[in-house]
This record gives sequence, structure tokens and C-alpha cells, in this order.
Amino acid sequence: MAVFPTVKSNSDFRRAYARGRSYPDPALVTTVIRNRAGVSRVGITTGKKIGGAVQRNRARRVIRAAFAEFSGSVRPGYDIIFIARSKTCYLKSTQLVPVMKRQLTAAGLLSGEGKSK
Repeated sequence: MAVFPTVKSNSDFRRAYARGRSYPDPALVTTVIRNRAGVSRVGITTGKKIGGAVQRNRARRVIRAAFAEFSGSVRPGYDIIFIARSKTCYLKSTQLVPVMKRQLTAAGLLSGEGKSK
């Protein structure tokens, strides 16, 4: 499992929302934008509509676990923002993997296949 640097600054999140390409799903929204660095960075957003702190933290954990399946095969040079939806905290990471795979494939970010079981 490769560890990705994270998107932390508010200006980077806002740039991705304003200029990035979005791939929505009822369980997760993925926004992708090219960055100038040679590595891909990952950011996770969970708003207060998701629920309390416990639900938001669970949604972040589920997204990180699902992304671990693809972390070795994501093309470098992109900022990937995952936006949790209200369904996200009720799903398991294995249920989120196909959604994330569809979104990353549509964005053209999967260089190879993710890990297979």
C-alpha cells in the first residue's frame, strides 16, 4: 500500500472544486484536477450534513480503506478529492471499492488494475 501525500490547504480544495472534473455517485463524489507536482495527492471532505463526529470519522476511514485498493495504480500528477455523502458512513469499504474504481477509471487515473483478491 503506497502512502499518498494529502491535500491540506483550503486554497487547493477550492481550486479543485472550481476547476476540477467531478464524478458523482450517491455514495461518493470524486473531484480530480491536475497538479504541478510530480505526485498525486488525496484529500477527503466530510461535511456536517453527514452527521456527528463519529459518522464523519467513519466515512473518512471507509474512504481511506477503499482507496488503499488502488493506491499502487493511480497515475501521478493529480489532486484527488473524495467528498463523502450521507450514505458513505453506512457502507463498508468493500462496497465503496467498485464505486471508486468506476470514478477513477472514468477520470483516466488508473494506470493498471487495482489489487485483486
